[in-house]
Amino acid sequence: MSHFEYRDGRLFAEDVAISDIAAAVKTPFYCYSSSTLIDQYQAMADALAVVNGRICYAIKANSNQAVIRTLAKLGAGADVVSEGEARRALAAGISASEIVFSGVGKTRSEMQFAINAGIGQFNVESVGELDVLNEVAIEQEKIATVVFRVNPDVDAHTHDKISTGRKEDKFGIDIDLAPDLYEHAMELPGILPVGLAVHIGSQLTTLNPFQEAFSRVAAMVNALRAAGFDVNRLDLGGGLGIVYDGETPPEPQDYAAVVAETVGDLDVELTFEPGRVLVGNAGLLVTSVIQVKETATKRFVVVDAAMNDFIRPTLYDAIHAVATVAERSGESTYVSEIVGPVCETGDILASNTHLPTLEENDLICFKSAGAYGAVMASSYNTRPPIPEIMVNHRDFSVIRPRPSYDEILSLDHLPHWL
Repeated sequence: MSHFEYRDGRLFAEDVAISDIAAAVKTPFYCYSSSTLIDQYQAMADALAVVNGRICYAIKANSNQAVIRTLAKLGAGADVVSEGEARRALAAGISASEIVFSGVGKTRSEMQFAINAGIGQFNVESVGELDVLNEVAIEQEKIATVVFRVNPDVDAHTHDKISTGRKEDKFGIDIDLAPDLYEHAMELPGILPVGLAVHIGSQLTTLNPFQEAFSRVAAMVNALRAAGFDVNRLDLGGGLGIVYDGETPPEPQDYAAVVAETVGDLDVELTFEPGRVLVGNAGLLVTSVIQVKETATKRFVVVDAAMNDFIRPTLYDAIHAVATVAERSGESTYVSEIVGPVCETGDILASNTHLPTLEENDLICFKSAGAYGAVMASSYNTRPPIPEIMVNHRDFSVIRPRPSYDEILSLDHLPHWL
């Protein structure tokens, strides 16, 4: 359920008018709805209760500690892919035992930190990583609990840059090699192998790829058990899509039904790593019009947000629904390109978008911006990263402020010869 709606001609986030936030913090900014986060988490948790699944929120989707804390208070663990994300999860109140450390390139220092912190599970993606993790665990006089992320060679039919389960992708271990890796792990004194993991991509809008991947994993679990190995844990990743521009992604209960059908009778602990589906529709990017520029071929709406603030349209050709903050239904619209001020031709936030006549300082917003928005932002062109706001009923709070230019410049240190 979304908690963004028009009331008396103004767009609200829960019980706070977006225009009031804009007046207080200036544009551009990200705005998150606490109630939407809670509703999305509860919908997923209720669906997965049928298979007794544990939810570990994929922090890469949105790493703001207020977002993590909101989900942690509901019972979420965390899926992290770096020491920094692990530190964020811990600082936000998630216990180390409820953290899964994923990622194809964990460094020794990250392994050392995670083992000392008591991270509950490592998702191992190669033989080399397994051997290094064993060495680090022995050095720390600890045992690392691992599952092996297998690559089932399943096409998720999503964007090429967020597909992760094909043979040509960098992620996971060829699923057919799992028995050899399990056998090798049993010989390592610093490793406790307990199961398998799989994650085939992000923003999946059909269930067939999940069914195919989970079925292959189930067959491998049975093969491993037949070979005498203990397999008591499955990590089924995330990837369930959301609505950006008219998609019809599966409902959580339909996803859970596929889980039950494919792996429900294996008697294993199930972990899930949703990210986008929990936070994506809980956020807006709000921006102001700088000017409208007419050329011989196009109408450009130049806004104060840019590709450095919101890289998804440039990086993934992502389409986000656009709305005016003041309700303008019934007015004539014009095909427009929404662009930012960054000195790049690729600084396009939306193409061929129908918008009414707009003027300087008019507010517009990009929907479904709660995932992979602020977390992927930069200060390119020395543009201060934009603030993040969280709304809770009638209250709102700046949960990450906009840095000043002095703060940005202070990060640089001149060498002694200058």
